[in-house]
Amino acid sequence: MNLYWLIVIAAVLTVFFFWLFLRSLRRRRVIGSGLNFLMTALFATATALTLAITLHLYTYSRLTAEQPVAQVQIEQLAPQRFNVTMHVPEKKPRNFVIEGDEWQLDARVLKWHGWAQLLGLDAQYRLDRISGRYRDISQARSRPPSVHALAYDSGPLDLWELAQSKPKWLPWVDAEYGSATFLPMRDAAKFQVMMTQSGLLARPANAAASEAVSGW
Repeated sequence: MNLYWLIVIAAVLTVFFFWLFLRSLRRRRVIGSGLNFLMTALFATATALTLAITLHLYTYSRLTAEQPVAQVQIEQLAPQRFNVTMHVPEKKPRNFVIEGDEWQLDARVLKWHGWAQLLGLDAQYRLDRISGRYRDISQARSRPPSVHALAYDSGPLDLWELAQSKPKWLPWVDAEYGSATFLPMRDAAKFQVMMTQSGLLARPANAAASEAVSGW
């Protein structure tokens, strides 16, 4: 069973109790009408909440094993200034101007506890941001960082934020897992970024990237 079946079951029960409510109302059964209306409202709320959670999870991708999540291609524009092109599966390439010596990719990972695992929910991830880093600490302190958001709008319900602010409300969500990887920037370098069960992992994908990492 998964969230889709929960939506279907809750919706069917909503319709069923609403039908009972209308029948009791026609027969002028006050107690029965009130009880059926209460059950209708309860299952309608459960349907809406489950649907909101499902739609929110669409902003994440399932993590079942190590899998490629992005390819990063770098073009130098000036000293410590680079154009970074990100290729994400099934999405249009995006370009970012990043300043610094290194690029960093951050992601959010949702993992589950208890009954959520029994429902077959896999761990899920969402790329969060890409940014630049300076090797020299004094530069990092004196220059504003280049930070670009990658995540799509999560809608009115954000499980990550809710689990962080109200952990007792969602004991079956483990949202305290953020992951990041960073590597040096060099002209013509290309990197492959993987998501593993332990987090993000970036590997050189061409000679320029390998040279950058070897002398890092």
